[in-house]
Amino acid sequence: MFANRVTALLGIQYPILQGAMAWIAGGGLAGAVSQAGGLGVIGAGDADRAWVEKEIRKVREATDRPFGINLMMTSPHIDDVVDLVISSGVNVVTTGGGNPGRYMEALKGAGIKVLPVVASLALAKRLSRLGADALVVEGMESGGHVGEMTTMCIVPMVVDAVDIPVIAAGGIADGRGYMAAMALGAEGVQIGTRFICAAECDVHAAYQQKVIQSRDRATVVCGAKTGHPVRAIHNRFTRQYLQAEESGATKEFLQELGRGRYPAAAVKGEVDEGSILAGQICGLINRVQPAAEIIKDLVEDARRVQKRLGE
Repeated sequence: MFANRVTALLGIQYPILQGAMAWIAGGGLAGAVSQAGGLGVIGAGDADRAWVEKEIRKVREATDRPFGINLMMTSPHIDDVVDLVISSGVNVVTTGGGNPGRYMEALKGAGIKVLPVVASLALAKRLSRLGADALVVEGMESGGHVGEMTTMCIVPMVVDAVDIPVIAAGGIADGRGYMAAMALGAEGVQIGTRFICAAECDVHAAYQQKVIQSRDRATVVCGAKTGHPVRAIHNRFTRQYLQAEESGATKEFLQELGRGRYPAAAVKGEVDEGSILAGQICGLINRVQPAAEIIKDLVEDARRVQKRLGE
């Protein structure tokens, strides 16, 4: 039930991609996910070449299976990181933060599969025409930077508009979500928030506990007035930020107010004054588990759902 165009394209057992969360999705997590049959992805974010190179070595110490790097187009080190990815024999890249078109020819020429993350139909069509191998289509239920469309709406729209495989993201944490994505026409899923609570994730324990303690209405979207809305778990910082937005604070003030808040939470454990990026699905997550156990649970749950629907 899991073999399809995504597994064939990426050379993986299950069409399950681990979301590339900057600051916390390093080589340890990516290696564990890939070894368990999914596609582990290093979140390069704004990191420099040396950091990414170090994390690639960690993956290769953990597994000989395919893995990926997420390239953030807004990174000041993007050119150096792209050069490293090409020279290192990385199998797959996902991309975010802009159009990867100027790197497409070089990446594909090196045999690398390119999977842009998109949140709109227009961008999905454009990147499909530019030669993307598949698309990660992300709904606004996801954590971090979000678009305006829900997963339920945007995924089937993109499936109907492009010929390449679609991987659904946003609001997926278990086998029920996986099977729902398949029903929408997707051929894989990308999961971020649940992997925050993977034992191998490079995140502060206090951050993981905030995800575990969260319920259905725990997250809010901040930053709409800056043009870069972000979903995070509600805390003292988000209250301050939303109050500033509502009072008419300038874009520059809001940008400065939010500067450094995510690593403060993720790395330092400042969960009151930091930004705890997480998706709406955090209400379904109740413990820290090894990445392999997360994938095993998801696969078994999906099989149970398939059996129930078959009956």
